[in-house]
Amino acid sequence: MPFKDNDKAIYLQIADGICDSVLTGILSSGDRIPSVREYAARMGVNANTVMRSYEYLDQKGIIFNKRGIGFFIGENAAESIRHERRETFFNGEAESYFRRMASIGLTPEEVASLYATYLKELDNRKEP
Repeated sequence: MPFKDNDKAIYLQIADGICDSVLTGILSSGDRIPSVREYAARMGVNANTVMRSYEYLDQKGIIFNKRGIGFFIGENAAESIRHERRETFFNGEAESYFRRMASIGLTPEEVASLYATYLKELDNRKEP
């Protein structure tokens, strides 16, 4: 996983990557995720960084630890992630998008049409 050169800590970028895997269906509720050491080796980071990611996700209810067995994806992980990301979007990112759309004269109808086209193309990519 290539880390981004931004102000977001690496442990949060790792947590985001795991969340992305849940949202895309790569990881599902009940799936075991790699041990801290395995994941650290795979990512090329210190095990403490991965442990911090796992603790963060555990506190949010995204993953849980079965002592002596490992970490697993929580039952409602996908819903929790979607809810949190929607809140983040609507409470921060959306305003700048709306401001930019207004400044270039995009109408709500044009945005809806573009979004519908995007979703249709996304569905077409999923079909075998």
